[in-house]
Amino acid sequence: MKNVLQGDSLHRAFTMIELIFVIVILGILSAIALPKFASTKNMADISSARADVAAIRSSILTERQSQLIKGVNTYIGRLSSSTTLLFTGDTTPDPDRTLLTYGIVAGSSNTVAGKWTSADNGAGLLYDFRADSVSVRFTYAPTPGTFTCDRTNLTYGTICKKIVD
Repeated sequence: MKNVLQGDSLHRAFTMIELIFVIVILGILSAIALPKFASTKNMADISSARADVAAIRSSILTERQSQLIKGVNTYIGRLSSSTTLLFTGDTTPDPDRTLLTYGIVAGSSNTVAGKWTSADNGAGLLYDFRADSVSVRFTYAPTPGTFTCDRTNLTYGTICKKIVD
């Protein structure tokens, strides 16, 4: 800091070198912090997907158990009747077969990170989850009642493992 004489009074002011030094330090700190924030967002999306998959799988089993009590020995035929509200169940042909009471609102496209989209136009068997700039494809197989993704896929296999393992 430099003393500057202005008229009859003495003022203290920063020199140009000191200001540049502070700007450089702030630039270095932001270069370190921004990648950390980006990876935190990806980790949050994967954690969200893990919670969603656990809820979906649990609801598939719960629905199957309630159908077994009624004497029906099949898994639900599809996970959604809609492309906008996902995982509510096979509510159009059979309103008694529901999964998640409120469902999960679908993303507007498969490019939005952290969002689910229907990949089969309402057939209720294929879903994409966008994480880490990659869409992970999940498949529902009604015969064994499984909801999973392909861990060996070269494009999204590693993210699939993070979500389901």
